[in-house]
Amino acid sequence: MNRRKFIKNSSLASSLLLIPSFVKVFSNYITQETSYKRLVIIQLSGGNDGLNTLIPFRNDNYYRARPTIGLKKENIINLDNELGFHSSLMPLKKLYDNGYLSIINNVGYPNPNRSHFRATDIWQTASHSNQYLQSGWIGRYLDSFNQNPYAAIEIDESLSLALKGEVQNGMAIKNRFILYKSTQDPYLKNITKHYDESHLNEHNLGYLYKTMIDTESSAKYIFETSKTIAPSKEYPNHPFSNQLKTTAQFINSGLKTRVFYGSLNGFDTHVNQINTHKRLLKVYADSIEAFVKDLQSKNTFKDTLILTFSEFGRRVKQNRGNGTDHGSANSLFIIGKNLKKPGIYNKMGSLDDLDDNGDIKFEIDFRTIYATVLKKWLNVNDEIVLNQSYYQLNFI
Repeated sequence: MNRRKFIKNSSLASSLLLIPSFVKVFSNYITQETSYKRLVIIQLSGGNDGLNTLIPFRNDNYYRARPTIGLKKENIINLDNELGFHSSLMPLKKLYDNGYLSIINNVGYPNPNRSHFRATDIWQTASHSNQYLQSGWIGRYLDSFNQNPYAAIEIDESLSLALKGEVQNGMAIKNRFILYKSTQDPYLKNITKHYDESHLNEHNLGYLYKTMIDTESSAKYIFETSKTIAPSKEYPNHPFSNQLKTTAQFINSGLKTRVFYGSLNGFDTHVNQINTHKRLLKVYADSIEAFVKDLQSKNTFKDTLILTFSEFGRRVKQNRGNGTDHGSANSLFIIGKNLKKPGIYNKMGSLDDLDDNGDIKFEIDFRTIYATVLKKWLNVNDEIVLNQSYYQLNFI
C-alpha cells in the first residue's frame, strides 16, 4: 500500500491529526517579517444570492423576476447609478469608499454544476466541470512551492479539500489551545520520546511517527507564537466572527502562514429568503469590518488579501417559496489595501440575455482569479498549481 492510500484508509492517521502530514517546525524561528503576504479565503457556503447582494436597482427585469423578494430601492445602499449593496452591507460600503474592495461580477465556469457538493469540489480543486481531482488548489500550492510547516490553515475542526495536496496538507485548527493541549497527552508524548529513526525504513509506520513528532512541535509553535497577541477589536458574537478573530490573532502574531481558510454557512435560501439572507450578510459584513480593523491596528492589513466566494449563485427568478433556487454565475469580493482596480471591476451580466437555465451568463472563469492571486500575490507559478495557463486579471 502506498502512502497516499494508507493516509486515506488509516483510521489512526485520520484520528490523530486533522493537521499537516508534512510539518517540520522551525520552533525557534519567530520573527515579524515585512511584506509577508497572506491570503484569506472565505466561502459563503450554500450558494449566496449574488443578485440580492449586489442589486441592479434600476433594472425593471430584476423586479419582474422577483416581485416579492426584490429589494426596494429605498433599502439599498447605492454604489453608483445602477448597482447597490444590500442594506446589511454598510461595512463593505465603507471599504468600497476607501478603495479597499473590488467586486468582480459574472464569475463562474463552463457547464456549471448545481450540486452543492460537486460545485464546492470544483471551486476547491479548480477542476473543470467534468474533471475529478483528489487535491485542492491550495494543497497543490503547498506541494509545489511552500515548505513552511503551517503554510495553510483552515479555522475549523476538519480540513476542506481545497487544502489537501498530493504530498502536503494544510492544517485544521479551531482552537489553538485545544490543539496544543491534545499534543501534550502523556501517551503520545511517550511514543514520540521513544521514537527510533530506524522506523523511517518502515514506510507507513515511519510516516506516523514523523507526523506525531511534527504535530507536537507545530502545536507548540502556534500556541506560543499566537498567545503573544490578543484581539484589539470587538468582534460580533458568532462562530464565523470567531474564525476571523483567530485568523487575525495568527496574522498579527507573525505566524508564518500564507493562506487562511474560513466559511460562513446557511446560504441555501430556497424558502423565505429575505430574513435569512439579511441576517447572514450582516454577520459577514460586521465580522469583516472587525477583522480589517484588527489587522489595521497592527499594520498587517497592507499585506493581507481577502477573497470571498460562493460555490454558485441563485436563479434570477424567485421560486414559489419566496426564495431562490441554485444558479451559476455570481459576484466575488476581493478586499485589500493596494488594489489596482477597486470598485466595480466589470459590469453585471445582462438580465435581458440569460442562459438556457435562467441564470446570468458567466464571463470570468474563477480560475483566472486563482491564477492572478497565485502569480501576483503569492508570487508562484500559477500554471503548475492549476495544471494549465489562465490569463491574468488586473485587480492586484
